[in-house]
Amino acid sequence: MFTRMPVVVSLLCLLVGLISGGIVCSRSQPRSVLALHHCQQGLDVRDLAGLLASVGIQQFPGLMPAVVYETDRTLALQVPSATWRVHYVILPKKDMKNIGDMAAEDMPYLIDIFAVAQHMIATHALANYQILTNGPGFQDVTYLHFHVLAT
Repeated sequence: MFTRMPVVVSLLCLLVGLISGGIVCSRSQPRSVLALHHCQQGLDVRDLAGLLASVGIQQFPGLMPAVVYETDRTLALQVPSATWRVHYVILPKKDMKNIGDMAAEDMPYLIDIFAVAQHMIATHALANYQILTNGPGFQDVTYLHFHVLAT
């Protein structure tokens, strides 16, 4: 009887892990780290970072560090930078990988992102600024985000 106990506990832990992982990742878009047909490519660090960002924003938004402004659809984070005097990263609260993957129902999030960028620019009286985003081949994190940079 005791020889089966570690097997039962292990299977129970696996089941609890699968269920809790499914719940935590339920509102995230599939990424190659989870897709079996991409196994030959191995683990993509950008997709893993995007998945972790998605889980953090979707499930634990109150734990996001350095949030300087928030709406019901968007978060703005202040990021330290050696190059820029001001560096904000603006993220939608809905998991979107990039602009090319957006659907028509995602447009309110994009509008809100630019409203938050405008708020940050006006509130901090930024005159010399840039707003940047990257497409899939240039993203360090597979999660739609915009940088507001100012000197």
